[in-house]
Amino acid sequence: MEYKNLGRTALKVSRLCLGTMNFGPKTTEADSFLIMDRALEQGINFFDTADVYGWKRGEGITEQIIGRWFAQGGGRREKVVLATKVYGDMGDWPNEARLSALHIRRAAEASLKRLQTDYLDLYQMHHIYRDAPWEEVWQAYEILVQQGKVLYAGSSNFAGWHIAKANEQAKKRNFLGLVSEQSKYHLLCRDIELEVIPACEDYGLGVIPWSPLGGGLLAGRPAAGDTGRRTESWAAEAFAKHAPQLDKWEALCKELGEAPADVAIAWHLHQKIVTAPIIGPRTADQLDGAVHTLDIKLDPEVLAKIDEIFPGKKTAPEDYAW
Repeated sequence: MEYKNLGRTALKVSRLCLGTMNFGPKTTEADSFLIMDRALEQGINFFDTADVYGWKRGEGITEQIIGRWFAQGGGRREKVVLATKVYGDMGDWPNEARLSALHIRRAAEASLKRLQTDYLDLYQMHHIYRDAPWEEVWQAYEILVQQGKVLYAGSSNFAGWHIAKANEQAKKRNFLGLVSEQSKYHLLCRDIELEVIPACEDYGLGVIPWSPLGGGLLAGRPAAGDTGRRTESWAAEAFAKHAPQLDKWEALCKELGEAPADVAIAWHLHQKIVTAPIIGPRTADQLDGAVHTLDIKLDPEVLAKIDEIFPGKKTAPEDYAW
């Protein structure tokens, strides 16, 4: 396994981040335990979750599964850099969602309880909340940091100017501020290259791409008997829409002798700003396959061919101005 500093921090995380969104809804607790144990065996120390995962409002099903896994002991918690998120609806009552200081405090305490731990390594805002002034947000985070309940702050789905504004306000408070940004980023969706990535580079945030396979589209067309997202109702339309690109993509991957999904992940690992793409295996076998991506080296010629198939974005404003 390879490791990289998370943004400008001294924290070392694996180049692959274990996404846990399937734990509960699609992966049983027993299989989730096997996947997490296997992740540690493979050297993956970076786990990502969220209080809303499990999709039963207010219950934090996925966090509970991870908490019961930690409770087995064996150094599991100590080996993991644990990231979770705050923002989503956790109940019907006012202040049970978003980023008020009250909800941040209560959500953090609830996540700690479900996860059966006394601290969160990375506490990420799952979305921007424009009604919350940064003075309020950072005050809430500062208290959690002072109490030892949170070590680092991260964002998810932020625009470039949100990152800039957040970290400028943190700087005024002598607070570390955001150290990572978790964004939708894959070959079919490279919008964050316009302004989010430049902001992350300037402020020293590590980028953690979610959905690196584009919902499975970049893994190639499903074979008969396959299950998963590529077989869902939306997929046929999406495959048809992107057919010319995906035909060229699958042909290129065939030339390389690698599975399309593996090359898509490897492409992320060749992007300097990327700390760790999030992989969301439903089985231990899928996890083992993802680890293989670390061995795939893409030379400049191959990277150029990929850019021809999936044109990227220039830095703003050059992408849309002279």
